[in-house]
Amino acid sequence: MHINADFTLAASVRPENHQWIASPQAGVERVMLDRVGAEVARATSLVRYAPGSDFRAHRHAGGEEILVLSGVFSDEHGDYPAGWYLRNPPGSSHSPRSAPGAVIFVKLQQMRDDETQTVRIDTRDAARWQAADGRAVCRLFDDAHEQVSMLRLPGAAPLTVPERDGMELLVISGALSVDGIPHPAGSWIRLPPGAHPAMQALEDTQVYAKTGPGLWPTDSAAAEGRTP
Repeated sequence: MHINADFTLAASVRPENHQWIASPQAGVERVMLDRVGAEVARATSLVRYAPGSDFRAHRHAGGEEILVLSGVFSDEHGDYPAGWYLRNPPGSSHSPRSAPGAVIFVKLQQMRDDETQTVRIDTRDAARWQAADGRAVCRLFDDAHEQVSMLRLPGAAPLTVPERDGMELLVISGALSVDGIPHPAGSWIRLPPGAHPAMQALEDTQVYAKTGPGLWPTDSAAAEGRTP
């Protein structure tokens, strides 16, 4: 399966284009934002847990990154309300569930094999935020391969894509204009290196932002959306 799988092209999915697709587990649905592979895949998705639903225990060979958008996401390691950022390194495993229901943003099979750090950050903690360049930044993960942050942008604030690394964005609240097209909360945007869209916050806006060379597949077939 290939969805937005040509990583040389810009891609975006706005809320009006969300297509919720049932997963193999009852009560768990997802919006596939980008995907290369079948059920086990390099994938970026929105995942929705119905109240009382769970997912079978599984291992993440290529790691898993989660941002809880609403409700409460849980596993055997804890309960994580909206605003929590989780990073589970390659080889980790868990049994996810949600008692009240939850929507999460998930990235699978996108970490380096040598990554070992487990991350748990509550982005609602004011102490996590710092002022920088007229905006507020909550740093979530930073190494030589990728940088992940939450950004709070005041209305009309511009946002620039790093020339060398490109950028991936998820609009958490507010709205972002991309070349004059409004992207409200729930919009996902992927911009490859060399992309130069005009972007600015249309109102006070919060976004998840990822940059760095680790954002892009190193396998040539995956980078072009082809099956080897």
